[in-house]
Amino acid sequence: MSTPAAVPPARSGRPRRAPEWAGRNYTLLTAAAIVTNLGTHGALIATTWAVFDAGGDAGDVGLVAAARIVPLVLFLLIGGAVADRVPRHRVMVAANALNCVSQAVFAALVLLGEPQIWQMMLLTALCGTGQAFFNPAAEGMLMSSVSGEQVGRAFALFRMSMHGAGLGGAALGGVLVAAVGPGWVLAVDAAAFAVAGGLRAFLDVSHIAEREPGGGLLSDLREGWHEFIGRPWLWSIVAQFSIVVALVGAAESVYGPLVARDELGGARPWGLALAAFGVGTLAGALLMMRWKPRRMLLVGTLGVFPIALPSAALAVPLDVVGLSAAMFVSGVAIEVFGVAWMTTLHQEIPEEKLSRVSAYDWFGSTAMLPVSTALAGPAESLLGRSNALWGGAGLIVLVTALVLLVPDVRNLTRRGDSKQVAGAGGAGSESSVELAERS
Repeated sequence: MSTPAAVPPARSGRPRRAPEWAGRNYTLLTAAAIVTNLGTHGALIATTWAVFDAGGDAGDVGLVAAARIVPLVLFLLIGGAVADRVPRHRVMVAANALNCVSQAVFAALVLLGEPQIWQMMLLTALCGTGQAFFNPAAEGMLMSSVSGEQVGRAFALFRMSMHGAGLGGAALGGVLVAAVGPGWVLAVDAAAFAVAGGLRAFLDVSHIAEREPGGGLLSDLREGWHEFIGRPWLWSIVAQFSIVVALVGAAESVYGPLVARDELGGARPWGLALAAFGVGTLAGALLMMRWKPRRMLLVGTLGVFPIALPSAALAVPLDVVGLSAAMFVSGVAIEVFGVAWMTTLHQEIPEEKLSRVSAYDWFGSTAMLPVSTALAGPAESLLGRSNALWGGAGLIVLVTALVLLVPDVRNLTRRGDSKQVAGAGGAGSESSVELAERS
């Protein structure tokens, strides 16, 4: 059983030791995630302004954004199967290389002339493809890099680092776009992918057992599906989040800016609300570094209810203070769920299947997002903006309440050493809940 390394007294004169869970792989993964989040969040702003500078309108911005999401959804399951078949760090480095090249070409087009909308769509589609292969491999690699009682703390620190870098990247990106233009920000993002890929190339995978030869990609996908569908807590929460993510995405990408423009006085209040959400995610991650709830999946699911608050606040609508408060609480709540969810996956899913299960998780959570953003406008026309937002908030509450009816969601408990019997609760074996109850 692994516990944080003891810290010697200050008077001993010896340097402080890092906790045992902050090993070489974990440190490299965290550093690389910070670098890429700094670049990516600035690049998202730069991409929008590159479209505007090329004469595009809001519809063109939506097309470029959709071009990134569609291949991400299409290739996620294949990416998960590949990441469980070959060393995950190689998949991550290859994906970073693809993202580096595509962003470098994008930057060159913007700096040297006016890129066409189709060119920007193609390049962002390449980025989305790289992300589809990267995400399952990265999640599997992160989960295999930590063990013992402090995995929740490790995941919380990792997520806090990512969110902090994202906030900093968005702020810095906005300043740089105004100062030097979007092309240079895209070039910085390309360089960030190159640096992160270099860091990830040094990951040590010697502790991961070699994969047994399988029956091919389709066989791996079927095996991942059976692992996914054989756990009611897993597929029910993924189904829940396919709806939650879709509704939150529509509220934040479509309705939020519209409410800010029409009711709150412009873009600045919405920017403040988004910043409050970011601060909330940091606060939630900090909370989860100290809190280890025994029924982690129950606590995480209860944390989903407050995610409905921003939609309700926009439906009223509340002033900027009330909206920011709702966004802050929502940020805290999503981190409570996020850390609990990652800890549960780490405890319950066999290491050799982590990437495939993660791919089904990512796929289920993002598949409905393009549909919801596309239907947000027609829903507003049919129901009215306020009714559409209230309906979204109510649906989040409803699907979360339904998930609580699943026994494993309520009863699954934390084990002392989460990898000692990981995966024991698969289909056809004694459930993880029963094992935990007797441990």
